[in-house]
Amino acid sequence: MVRLSGGVWALVGVAVVLVLMGSYGAPAEEKATPAQAEGFVSLFNGKDTAGWTATGGGEWLVRDGCLVGTQTDGKGGDLVHEKEWDNFELLATYRVKWPANSGIWFRFDGKGKGYQFDILKYVKPVAFSGTLYCPGKMFLTANLNEAIENRDGWNEARIWAVGDRIIMWLNGKRVGDCTDKTLAKGRIGIQVHPGDGFKGMEIVLKKIAVRPLKADEAPPAMTDAEKPPQAAK
Repeated sequence: MVRLSGGVWALVGVAVVLVLMGSYGAPAEEKATPAQAEGFVSLFNGKDTAGWTATGGGEWLVRDGCLVGTQTDGKGGDLVHEKEWDNFELLATYRVKWPANSGIWFRFDGKGKGYQFDILKYVKPVAFSGTLYCPGKMFLTANLNEAIENRDGWNEARIWAVGDRIIMWLNGKRVGDCTDKTLAKGRIGIQVHPGDGFKGMEIVLKKIAVRPLKADEAPPAMTDAEKPPQAAK
């Protein structure tokens, strides 16, 4: 047996702590996000609402580097970005303070017409976040599996729109895929829904970024990992 002095044991202890910090406590090297690697343009600068315009009611603010929408009086509204997009891919990281009804507008005309990546829990008909809403047509596609969304934490929304083809993902699961010719171009926006039942709700966005796509861009092929699990009965 090799006996170690107290000083040596102290050095060994420090070494062990450093190794453990390297393995567990230190942050892992971050991989480039799609927004960094594939030429996405961030619509939110993390500091203020520059480039965005509020319409209707609702309150919009920046808190801890995140874009926050809320309402406390039952009146809803929209926050709309200044630039229009036709063919594009959008990535957003969001979380919600429930109960809530919100969503990400796209190809939005600012007057109530557009498509929306819904963020909600709807009863009749049943629909959860990741549902595709279009005013006048209701739900074009519906996510029927509530478990795909992390209701207490961050979620990743993805929208792919080229021509009349629209595909949507929630946390890597493909939750909607359809064709519709209602709108070909418009703005990106965020909704805070009106209603006394949603007083105090919050939609919090950490990231929202877009990249343009070509009009002849082929839709992404579905992988096994993208297939959503079956909803519990």
